[in-house]
Amino acid sequence: MENDVKVVDEKVEEADRLLPHPQSHHHLTSSEDSESEAAYETNEKILIVDFESPDDPTTGDAAPPFSWRKLWLFTGPGFLMSIAFLDPGNLEGDLQAGAIAGYSLLWLLMWATAMGLLIQMLSARVGVATGRHLAELCRDEYPTWARYVLWSMAELALIGADIQEVIGSAIAIQILSRGVLPLWAGVVITASDCFLFLFLENYGVRKLEAVFAVLIATMGLSFAWMFGETKPNGKELMIGILLPRLSSKTIRQAVGVVGCVIMPHNVFLHSALVQSRKIDPKRKSRVQEALNYYLIESSVALFISFMINLFVTTVFAKGFYGTEKANNIGLVNAGQYLQEKFGGGLLPILYIWGIGLLAAGQSSTITGTYAGQFIMGGFLNLRLKKWMRAVITRSCAIVPTMIVAIVFNTSEASLDVLNEWLNVLQSVQIPFALLPLLTLVSKEEIMGDFKIGPILQRIAWTVAALVMIINGYLLLDFFVSEVDGFMFGVTVCVWTTAYVAFIVYLISHSNFFPSPWSSSSIELPKRVSISDS
Repeated sequence: MENDVKVVDEKVEEADRLLPHPQSHHHLTSSEDSESEAAYETNEKILIVDFESPDDPTTGDAAPPFSWRKLWLFTGPGFLMSIAFLDPGNLEGDLQAGAIAGYSLLWLLMWATAMGLLIQMLSARVGVATGRHLAELCRDEYPTWARYVLWSMAELALIGADIQEVIGSAIAIQILSRGVLPLWAGVVITASDCFLFLFLENYGVRKLEAVFAVLIATMGLSFAWMFGETKPNGKELMIGILLPRLSSKTIRQAVGVVGCVIMPHNVFLHSALVQSRKIDPKRKSRVQEALNYYLIESSVALFISFMINLFVTTVFAKGFYGTEKANNIGLVNAGQYLQEKFGGGLLPILYIWGIGLLAAGQSSTITGTYAGQFIMGGFLNLRLKKWMRAVITRSCAIVPTMIVAIVFNTSEASLDVLNEWLNVLQSVQIPFALLPLLTLVSKEEIMGDFKIGPILQRIAWTVAALVMIINGYLLLDFFVSEVDGFMFGVTVCVWTTAYVAFIVYLISHSNFFPSPWSSSSIELPKRVSISDS
């Protein structure tokens, strides 16, 4: 009899290891818990209390009534997440879309932001319902080889995004210093934000969130000021938002608008940020309450990011649409072109642009460092001190960025080519964040009652397919125009084959498309409880 019980226990342990279930982290012993990576320590989390009835012992399924004070306590993670919609890469996409396509792609910007909100809310849902972030869940969900591939892809995406963000900050510093500081000096200055981040984090999550609020407000005011100075056409603006238009001449800009919305590292980041609030994940009502508040907060944050992107697009549409300069505008020369077109005023528009770009670059590099910590810690389960992990994460991006700044500092055209390659790198990585997210959020053994339903699954997979198809078009268009030479072509074909095969594997691993490859086809022993005996 003892042997039978031992066999059952071993099977249950094996099932637990292969298929983590909702709140499984709460069943760990204290020693096991101390060995596993956590997004936030318990003493770092913000306690969410019930203002109406703090001692209410009920555990009903209905979320408590809406409270403005609670909304304020939950406000923060969505604004940090929204920074990825406002980084220098997005701003470059905005200004090029405005200069080349005018007001005609504003409707696409609006719907792309809505698609981004859906994906980010699924990421938040995973974090709140399981108490673990996406990288941690991927560590348990996939076999070792697949986990390391996913980690490598996430790190590559993060490095590519960080290069764009640091270069954007360095360009802004160059503008604001009137060219006294070269690009490499701006990179060194921006690299120091790692230590600023560590300094702020020591004072608590709310202090860090307050700094990001200031940076977002700086961006908003700068680009709103530019919008007011240039006075774009209001009628054309409204038509651009409400009337879908697309032509063969603007297809590349349209693809860029959608491609910039889903940032791979941001999907991992949001699932960790929501854990900065301390709620009781065993109570369904509290989890639902948190999801409701995060939906409100993230919607407001992404509406603000949409307005900032709209300001940038319309300013460049007003100034450069239909001109000879339209096809030559990039981050490096955008400020100078604005200055030549619109001149000075109380504050020269060149410096308004520089201030907004600096806020965008600085905020996005800090969130990149933040995301890097969660990605590295989650996939590898590293128990490193935060300052050590931040320095490692920062070094991975700063070293290649310094090389880029020195090599590409000679011409604006070379920086624009580099930016195109970095956009391609981001596009390539998108499936490796989206597909694991959709797989996990659809699994009942992971999400419990908060597994998404069939309708939302179809919508989410449709959005994911649309984003991947659009980015696939971008990649095809880019490689057709850039790939030259037999050996280069063969190398691209080999990597493309491996890339597509891994995507097929990730899709087959999901519940949405049943396959013999999927782990869901493995029969696991039924969980045994004391009551069953």
